[in-house]
Amino acid sequence: MATRDEAKKFAAQNRRARFDFFIDDVLEAGIMLTGSEVKSLRGGRASVNEAYAGLKGGELYLFNAYIPEYLQAGRVDQHEPKRPRKLLVRRRELDKLAAGIKQKGVTLVPMSVYFNDRGIAKVEIGLATGKKKHDKRQNEKERSWQRDKARLMRDKG
Repeated sequence: MATRDEAKKFAAQNRRARFDFFIDDVLEAGIMLTGSEVKSLRGGRASVNEAYAGLKGGELYLFNAYIPEYLQAGRVDQHEPKRPRKLLVRRRELDKLAAGIKQKGVTLVPMSVYFNDRGIAKVEIGLATGKKKHDKRQNEKERSWQRDKARLMRDKG
């Protein structure tokens, strides 16, 4: 039996999310996709680097996520690459996220889009606050020191 992390098949990741934001809470949400979007996601060329999630009409949507057109589908069956996509969360989770967004400086950042062990597309969303430049520098110093410390320990012993 594969563990939960091994079962994830990533379609897109936002690698800069943890560098640019303090992630307070992480939530898994389903995503409503058309058939050509699912096929295109499985190709692994999607991008969520500039994407964000937000409320629209009392529901949660993923905005500005790029899922390229699936070339093997016909012209009629194509989807718009950057259309808003509805995210599926429970009402309690939606209320919690809505309360978080209303705070100043808090946003919803998609961390990754992946297929779970059942083959269903999911989005990992983080409730995040932006980092200042000095926070990023401090984070880089800490990471560099950890790397140097590990190198010294490996060489010494």
